[in-house]
Amino acid sequence: MARDNKTLRDLVEDGLRRALDEGDRLGDFKLRPASFRGQGLQPGIRTGDWNQLRELLYEGRGG
Repeated sequence: MARDNKTLRDLVEDGLRRALDEGDRLGDFKLRPASFRGQGLQPGIRTGDWNQLRELLYEGRGG
């Protein structure tokens, strides 16, 4: 740093510029589909009942 006459701020700014430039070259991020096969909620599960879902998720796991 000292021999190049650069401050820490200069180094950080250069690094951020390089990271942003690299991101432009990579293109847009696309999230791959991650759905599961199945028929939706199981019988007896009430839509939007988060307490019931939490109980089922932690059933037998001490939660």
